[in-house]
Amino acid sequence: MRPLLLSRLPFCATIAGAMLIAASSCFAADWEASVSPFTPGSFPEPRALTAQYKFGWGSITAATGDVRFGKTPDGRYQLEATGGTTGMARSLWAYDVKHVATSDARTLRPLRVTETEEMESKEFTTDVSFTEEGATSVREERREDKVKSKTRRFAFPNVWSLNSALLYLRTQPLNDDAVQRIVIYPATSAYLATVTVVGRDRISVPTGSYDAIKVDVQLKKIGKKRVLEAHKKFRRATVWLSDDPDRLILRIETQVFIGTVFAELQSVQFQNAKP
Repeated sequence: MRPLLLSRLPFCATIAGAMLIAASSCFAADWEASVSPFTPGSFPEPRALTAQYKFGWGSITAATGDVRFGKTPDGRYQLEATGGTTGMARSLWAYDVKHVATSDARTLRPLRVTETEEMESKEFTTDVSFTEEGATSVREERREDKVKSKTRRFAFPNVWSLNSALLYLRTQPLNDDAVQRIVIYPATSAYLATVTVVGRDRISVPTGSYDAIKVDVQLKKIGKKRVLEAHKKFRRATVWLSDDPDRLILRIETQVFIGTVFAELQSVQFQNAKP
């Protein structure tokens, strides 16, 4: 109803509002009930590694990224990723990022994510801390001598960082047609990710040819009152994981508002023997 009609029909507006709230709660309950349990499967411990990826669209490489993953002495998994635009893309948009994520090595629950993004005229720093009750994000924007900060909180018992979500999915059987629904909090918003195993494939990347698990990923933003909303920029992604105990990310093809972009493994080096 438009505001004018609501002003003329306050009783009807009250009833309509109550119905909308009830419907929102119903939708929220539906997706919340579909979220996969926070229970890692039985799988070999991931190996420490260093890897490099390239990012772009078509035949154009627009950015590169370096990844280090390992286990700290205090029993945490830590992923450190650095990257930035390159070549022609950098002449159009200079961008550099550093991302550090830690997770409990026993439960795979996320602990903390820190990310710094640098551009020509501004810098963003995001710090996300996780507990069993949810996530708290503090994001600062620095532009010249001005600093703006915003704190966001998301209460949900089963929320993952991107890295911990990948660690969790790695432990699952990932049989054909299997579906996992997980809530992720990458930086400042929460999303419901529906991960579906499409099947098996054979894929070649610069590090070699692999038997791969082909996975479809769809995202919905979790908005106010827990109502699911369409993602404005992300449509869907296809991910190829190596079909072995390492389950490396071999390639990602993502449909976004500018078309299809990709990430592809360029090199990988493990720091311990193969399990």
